[in-house]
Amino acid sequence: MRYDRFIPLSCVAVLTIAGAAGAADPWSENAVSRHIDQRDYTGTLDAARLGELIDAGEALFVAKYTTVDGAGRPLATQAIIPTKRKRPVEQAFQRMQGMDANACSSCHNDPVVGGAGDFSVNVFVSEGFGNADFDSVDPQFSNERNTNHLMGAGLVELLAREMSADLQSQRNQAIRKAKSGGVEQTVRLVSKGVDFGVLTIHPDGIVDLTGLDGIDTDLVIRPFSQKGVMTSLRQFTINALNDHHGMQADERFGARWTGEADFDGDSHDREITTGDVSALVAWQASRPPPVTRKPENAEWQRLAGEGRARFDDFGCADCHRPTLPLDSLVFSDPGPLDAAGTLRLGEGGEGAVYDLALLDWAKTLPRDDEGRVLVPLFGDLKRHKIADRQVAVLGNELLAQRFVERDIFMTSELWGIASTAPYGHRGDLTTLNEVILAHGGEARESRDRYANADEDDRRALIAFLKTMEIPE
Repeated sequence: MRYDRFIPLSCVAVLTIAGAAGAADPWSENAVSRHIDQRDYTGTLDAARLGELIDAGEALFVAKYTTVDGAGRPLATQAIIPTKRKRPVEQAFQRMQGMDANACSSCHNDPVVGGAGDFSVNVFVSEGFGNADFDSVDPQFSNERNTNHLMGAGLVELLAREMSADLQSQRNQAIRKAKSGGVEQTVRLVSKGVDFGVLTIHPDGIVDLTGLDGIDTDLVIRPFSQKGVMTSLRQFTINALNDHHGMQADERFGARWTGEADFDGDSHDREITTGDVSALVAWQASRPPPVTRKPENAEWQRLAGEGRARFDDFGCADCHRPTLPLDSLVFSDPGPLDAAGTLRLGEGGEGAVYDLALLDWAKTLPRDDEGRVLVPLFGDLKRHKIADRQVAVLGNELLAQRFVERDIFMTSELWGIASTAPYGHRGDLTTLNEVILAHGGEARESRDRYANADEDDRRALIAFLKTMEIPE
């Protein structure tokens, strides 16, 4: 075992678990002392090695990065594609252009590390090419977003992978039929009960994409971010490290890809190694999912039971699906759909494979008659139009993100919603009642049913939603 791990000096327990020898002096101003070597965690990981990787990832997640570690990006922007500035920024920490946080846990901390955040830790999402000298938090320059929780994130990514493979298989089968039979084929794309529209394939190979609904044209489900534009935890992690902390991952910003060992011009190279990213991914992928709690209060129990029925009656379950079936708990990192700018198999990198079934919480997940895990996310991993002219609150952004229209967002998973106030993409709605009434567009009919229901039925729905918690 190599001892070149990336371990915060403050995390004595992690140092002990990882067996790190020769740690840096306790008075050092490095937040981290060693980097993870990817070669130590390739192939199929057993429970012990997975535990080591998860512990190291947690240490990274709570580390408060310093300039000695490489925090800061004076000559680089927050853009996903490595992009240079013409001159260094005068102020490293800025709410809009970043940096804007010291640690991942600075924002993901409510009610536990890996949880959500309130309005005070909102971030500003742009394409990363703005001028930090004069741009402001005005919505014409960027979209303000509230912090999502990461609990159950590994299950979400596994669902997205299976659904993407399913939809692409349906497309490919229709293409083969159109080509071999010389007859136009129309296929309705449905995976795990979620309808993503239709494709029409002509015998000459032309594919009509106009009937797609709630998904990109490559039929890859991107389950992360409010707009559904991040493919994987790995992509999300590398983006966030650069954007929020000015910590550049070798697999995107290193010399092999940019021609510069110190792309951001802060006099530090190897700020985040491939192994470091893998550790962060393992920690996030292993987060236990939220739970639905049975209240001790008898009246609350009664109301929550009625509220579960109202959830279906109002049509909430049409998009916020209570469960989606998952065939396998085996998580590979990198995954089959990781985007450019992340480690990808076949590009000189080796990855890890680990079974989330090794984790204690996985044993409590419900299963269907076929043995599939029923992931209780209350979502559908599909984008929907969520605003209209009369109810436009959730269409409050002015800039499109990755070509997704301004009023279209991924269905928010409701698991954990009782622990993640405030609500809405901007975190500017303080109650569940407010965010329900803010639903327009495709959710307008359900919203109106709720709005026109009697007070007892509305109270019952809120009582049910208040049982979906992130355990502390």
